[in-house]
Amino acid sequence: MIKLPGANGVDSGSLPEEVVNRFRGLAALAAVLIILPAFLPNTFYVDVANRVAILAMNAIMLNLLMGYTGQISLGHAGFFGLGAYGSAILTARYNVPPLGGLILSAVVTALLSWAVARVILRLRGHYLAMATLGLGVIITIVLTNEAQWTGGPDGMPVGRFSVLGYSLAGERQWYWVFAVLLFATVVITQNLINSPAGRALQALHGSEVAATVAGVDVRRRKMDVFVLSATVSSILGSLGAHYFGYINPGIADFVQSTELVIIVVFGGMASIYGALIGAVIIGILPQFLAGYDGWDVVAFGVILAATMIFLPRGLVPSLAAAMRPKRGATC
Repeated sequence: MIKLPGANGVDSGSLPEEVVNRFRGLAALAAVLIILPAFLPNTFYVDVANRVAILAMNAIMLNLLMGYTGQISLGHAGFFGLGAYGSAILTARYNVPPLGGLILSAVVTALLSWAVARVILRLRGHYLAMATLGLGVIITIVLTNEAQWTGGPDGMPVGRFSVLGYSLAGERQWYWVFAVLLFATVVITQNLINSPAGRALQALHGSEVAATVAGVDVRRRKMDVFVLSATVSSILGSLGAHYFGYINPGIADFVQSTELVIIVVFGGMASIYGALIGAVIIGILPQFLAGYDGWDVVAFGVILAATMIFLPRGLVPSLAAAMRPKRGATC
């Protein structure tokens, strides 16, 4: 516990060290997001930062599902694709305002994920993984084959995102949108995890039988997290589509879903900052391998294998455990 002195030098209360560390982490994240643009020399690097932010938010939501409830999903990018194509189709073909397209796409994705969750979340382990993989493959096939709506394998253009006559244009304007959303995602997920509902999720991950005995509605909790994760990914897909300006079915394919899983495992399951740091490292890795076609996939495989062997808890939890003072150690 950390003591807080009162006005007369008397302890007025105390805060758990965990809470203090949480605020320190948020302050550090806010500082990095604020000063980062000053160190980005041109729009190319700003674009990379924006894409990493989208990747990080997606990974954080997947980490809620995998790290805190133990539900493996190999088709999470499919929900991102649904949001992207939903917003693109509604705005381009039906003249729906971009904000309206985003909301409608999110609602449809939420309903679809709820209906799917009622069926596939009855499964466990590799059965669940295969079911979510099949879901992602189905979404990709539909986006590829329904060419009259989606443009087929070639994709389709997406207009700018505008609200009340104001249009977002340029990488630097979008940077601040994604920076605010990333910070809000971290704050909200931290509050969720440390709430009674979040503790129920962690109990569920430890043992579904024990959680049920303790009064946790296991099926409902798993469905809630699945729907929440899918809906937020849909919103990110809608915003990403307007930012990219052009989309194709590749944004929803198995490779993208695998990349998200690698980020969660590499950074550390049940670690918000692990997902964030994992997204930064995995997100910028292709930039260093740009001249080596196909080697980024090999690098992802090597990272995943090395993490499983040497850092089974993930990068951030393993480093945190190594830096934590051991019991009985003297100062």
